[in-house]
Amino acid sequence: MNYDEFADLYDHQYDLYRDDLHFYAGVAERAGGRVLEVGAGTGRVTTFLARRGVKVVGLEPSARMIERAQARAARDGLQPEFVQGDVRTFQLPERFSLLLAPFNALMHLYTPNEQLQALENLRAHVEPGTPFVFDLYVPRFGKMNTLRHEGETFHTPEGARRDVFLVQRHDKPRQHITTEYFVDTTAPGGALSRQHFTLTQRYYTRYEVEWLLRFAGFESPRVSGSFQGGPLEATSDVMVFHTRAI
Repeated sequence: MNYDEFADLYDHQYDLYRDDLHFYAGVAERAGGRVLEVGAGTGRVTTFLARRGVKVVGLEPSARMIERAQARAARDGLQPEFVQGDVRTFQLPERFSLLLAPFNALMHLYTPNEQLQALENLRAHVEPGTPFVFDLYVPRFGKMNTLRHEGETFHTPEGARRDVFLVQRHDKPRQHITTEYFVDTTAPGGALSRQHFTLTQRYYTRYEVEWLLRFAGFESPRVSGSFQGGPLEATSDVMVFHTRAI
């Protein structure tokens, strides 16, 4: 997934998402030391951690996403470290005190080989006993193959209106969900233009993740159904995993 062209829309969509921030900040503050955040994106979590005094390194494959992240941090007078790299192959000359993969970051690993390669590489960057905490959404989807507007409307400083429509397609055998975004921009004079972006994610089931972690050198995880704790239930929207390196 190349996020370079998708970065601006992504930042608009999730700039105000706050559900996970205090959770990850608490995990990082308890761990102490240097933190590696996988899939830093446009720096939403990274900047929040840095603001709380956490020494965080944000790993992100997209150069454009990193540019947005650095601009976000600079607005707050912060300079967290960002590294451009692939979670499967990056190499850094240090061992971290905590691994984080917020906001479905691991859902861009599409095959078992990619998933194990990434997890084993993360394991190689920590000592035994190091915590690894991440979240994934529970795979429930809206109506497939139907264009819909989910209330995402933005207004630009120039007075244009931007509406986001989407269509989702489900590849059940591969556990892929592909979302096609159609971004319609209406200029003040009424002229309409459209952008198109495609996002594919590979979703997980709970016990699939548990086995992947065991194969990659991590403990069997503790799993909760929200950022506030509590069991994973049929109505949960998120799976939050807490594990440690063996």
